[in-house]
Amino acid sequence: MRKHLTLLGLAALSAVLFCAAVFSHAAGRPGASGYHVIKTVPVPGDEGWDYVYVDSDARRVYISHGSHVVVMNADTYAIEGDIPDTQGVHGIAVASDLGRGFVSDGRANTVTIFDLKTLKTIGTVKTDANPDAIIYDPASKHVFTFNGRGKNSTAINGADGSVAGTIPLGGKPEFAVADGKGSVYVNGEDTSELIHLDSQGLKELHRWPLAPCKSPSGLAGDLKSRRLMAVCDDKVSSIVDAGSGKVVANPAICEGPDAAAFDPSSNYFFASCGDGNLTVIHEDSPDTYTVVDTVPTKRSARTMGLDLKTHKIFLPSAEFEPPAPGERRGKMKPGSFAIVVVGK
Repeated sequence: MRKHLTLLGLAALSAVLFCAAVFSHAAGRPGASGYHVIKTVPVPGDEGWDYVYVDSDARRVYISHGSHVVVMNADTYAIEGDIPDTQGVHGIAVASDLGRGFVSDGRANTVTIFDLKTLKTIGTVKTDANPDAIIYDPASKHVFTFNGRGKNSTAINGADGSVAGTIPLGGKPEFAVADGKGSVYVNGEDTSELIHLDSQGLKELHRWPLAPCKSPSGLAGDLKSRRLMAVCDDKVSSIVDAGSGKVVANPAICEGPDAAAFDPSSNYFFASCGDGNLTVIHEDSPDTYTVVDTVPTKRSARTMGLDLKTHKIFLPSAEFEPPAPGERRGKMKPGSFAIVVVGK
C-alpha cells in the first residue's frame, strides 16, 4: 500500500505527523532518550549569563548571572545564596578538596575565590584580559582560566590563590577539560584546534586540528575511554582520541552550541544549543556514536550543567525582544530569566 499512496494521502499523513510532533514537543513528552523538560524555575534579575556548574556532591547549582553568581539547591530548586561582585562572570569551578570555589570575572580581569561552606569571598586574583572558561585540575591543584582577549591561560595555585604561571595559547580559548592525571585539554575557537597542556609543567604538549569542526566552544570528556567531545558550528561535533589527537567521529548536533557534557553512567554525550534544542548522543564504543534524541528546551538555552547524581540538566534561558536595526539580539524581557530543568 505504501507504494501507491496518493499525493493527497501523503499530504494528510504529513499533516497528522506534524501535528503529533508539535503536540509532543509542546507537552514536553520524553523522546527516545527519555529526557524532556520537567520544570522551568524563574530566577530573579535581568542580567545576562554564561556557564552553569553543578556540584553534584554538595547538591548545589552555581549560575552565572552578569555581576553575581546565584546558588540554587539542585533538588528543591530553592535559591540558597549569592556570590556578589563577580563582574562579567563567565564560569565557576569548585575544588572540594580545598574547600574553595573560583569564579572568572570577565569584565574585571580577575578570579573571585569563595568559601564553599559560607559562600563568602576569600579574595581575588588578577588574570589576563577577559577570563572566560575556568576549571580546577585536582592532579596539580591548579585552577586554570582561559582568557579570551589575553589569548592565554592563567594558572592559579588553588590552595593559596597565588598565580603559578601563564600559558600562551596563540588564539582565543574556549572550554577545557582536565583528565585528573596531569593533562588539560582546551578548545581553540579561532584556530579550530584542540590544545593539550601539561597542568603541572604549565606548557603546551600538543596542538591538534579538529576538522571538520569549526569554532569549537563546549568540551566534554569520557575519561575512561579517553575521548574528548567538542561541539562546533555547522551542527557538527568532533570526538577526539585524547592520546593521539585523532578525530574519530563527527556526530551531528543542534545549531548554535555553547556547552557539552558527558554522563559516564549512561554514556550519553549532550550538546546544548541556542536554537532551543539539546542533542543527546550515545557513545556505543569509543569510536562509534549514535544520535539518540533532540530534546526541545528553550531558545537561548545554550549553556548547561549536568548533575551526575540525578542525571538532570540545568540550562539558563531568557526571552528577548525583537532586535532593533543594527542589533544582533534584542533586549532581555524583564522577569524572563529562568533555569530549564531537563530530566527523565
